[in-house]
Amino acid sequence: MPVLAPEGSQFDAKQYDNKSKELLQQGDTEEFLSLYDKVCESFDHMGLQENLLRGIYAYGFEKPLAIQKRGIVPFIKGLDVIQQAQSGTGKTATFCCGVLQQLDYGFVECQALVLAPTRELAQQIEEVMRAIGDYLGVKVHACVGGTSVLEDRRVHASGAHVVVGTPGCVFDMLRRQSLCPDHIKMFVLNEADEMLSRGFKDQIYAIFQLLPSKIQVGLSSATMPLEALEIAHKFMNKPINILIKRDELTLEGIKQFYVNVEKEDCKLDTLCDLYETLTITQCIVALVYFPPNFQL
Repeated sequence: MPVLAPEGSQFDAKQYDNKSKELLQQGDTEEFLSLYDKVCESFDHMGLQENLLRGIYAYGFEKPLAIQKRGIVPFIKGLDVIQQAQSGTGKTATFCCGVLQQLDYGFVECQALVLAPTRELAQQIEEVMRAIGDYLGVKVHACVGGTSVLEDRRVHASGAHVVVGTPGCVFDMLRRQSLCPDHIKMFVLNEADEMLSRGFKDQIYAIFQLLPSKIQVGLSSATMPLEALEIAHKFMNKPINILIKRDELTLEGIKQFYVNVEKEDCKLDTLCDLYETLTITQCIVALVYFPPNFQL
């Protein structure tokens, strides 16, 4: 059993840019990887199912983000895809859309497997997948630590189109044959650099060995460490590399406002009012103290 590395890792902008350049300069990498820079400016022009489009717009997306403009179309075409972009830029939703487009909803067996480095991220991916696929009737299950093994078995016995989980739990379910890999046609490694930094390399390799030989692979990462490139070489078939540079990332579509709370006792009530009022799916609420007589 691999030993976990220290919790988390901070995004290093300089490392991100350097690794991105190294990726395209190492040995035969240029022959192995091909850069993909075709852009689709609208979800409506991606050839997505009508009910998937409904889910995308209902989730709160108005137009695709930079990684989504490039990443959704090649994945729904069945290509192996490497997404390189800073964390929090829409990589997860990109793969969710790609997976949801290709599922056979009349066949309730696991067809897509998504790995995440932490329990919290796996549950978040499950929520995103379920929300965007709401109008499609997708069945998603999160296989994470801290849940009942019997419950996992019950869910898999009743059927799920997509399983999202951490490497240890997913490998255990596959090893116990509680999760059947026979019908899995898509495999996504989310935040691959995070998983490798936490010591999951051996488990990732072990999971690959239990999956069908012909499988579409998606890999997302903020940086591209050599271990991730090694995984790509071993298990991906002529993948395309989608690199979103930092200067392409914008804050377009993000709105900011503030509420001036004059009394300390009113903060909680104000926060509750905000949650009841807001209809968006994602937001950050910051409680900031300003000294007396401070002018906004």
